[in-house]
Amino acid sequence: MATALDRPPEEAAEDTSFARGLRVFLTIADRGEIRADELGTLLDTPLSTIYRYLRTLTDFGFVDRHDGGYRLGPRLLIGGGATVSSEELIRRADPVLEMLADETGETSVISRRLGLGAVCLHQHQSGHALRVALEPGVADPLEIGAIGHVLLAFAPPEVQDEVLSSVANPEALEAELATVLSDGVARSEGGLIPGCVTIAVPVMRDDGIVAALAILAPADRATLAWRTRASRVLVDAAGAIARSLRPAGPG
Repeated sequence: MATALDRPPEEAAEDTSFARGLRVFLTIADRGEIRADELGTLLDTPLSTIYRYLRTLTDFGFVDRHDGGYRLGPRLLIGGGATVSSEELIRRADPVLEMLADETGETSVISRRLGLGAVCLHQHQSGHALRVALEPGVADPLEIGAIGHVLLAFAPPEVQDEVLSSVANPEALEAELATVLSDGVARSEGGLIPGCVTIAVPVMRDDGIVAALAILAPADRATLAWRTRASRVLVDAAGAIARSLRPAGPG
């Protein structure tokens, strides 16, 4: 059953200050990145009021200003029950991402799910002049590409059902998600970025998925040998990040 937070921002029933602020936040989450004047138009709210909510959301780290627009900020919790903030995840993952980029020669990325989108939190780009990169803070559809498929495969059933109900071939997507669950690895070519090969794995804790860890490479450099090695290195790297996120034991 959908909760109030699952509904689009414009369907929130209560018109309290909290509800209006929540609609601003959810609209930013839905759009990935948006300007203040666009928020005002979409929500039929005075620009001065929009800026007031944006200041509050920015002060708490829930949104960031970027090139004249606003996008999701660093202080969001990851996934269902996982109690890892984006700030901590970025900090713990950064050295691993750097190692992955050095080891594979390609761009390494860590992303997590927000609603029905896969959001890139942080990356280390390839040293090649021709390289693939994502835009941090931008949400891409879960149904497209290896990163989205990893996050969707371990998402709650209601999220999976909503995504599956919106795609043209749900049977094919269900089969792909089943493969991700059995293999622990997702692979895609093209998808969001034409000519790009993506390999992704989950970063898991006892309380659920924390993020997707991925390598992105131009297809002409992604040989079979490279794909095999990158998959193996990714699994080890995801395990290292997960272990670094475990709470310290007593004593």
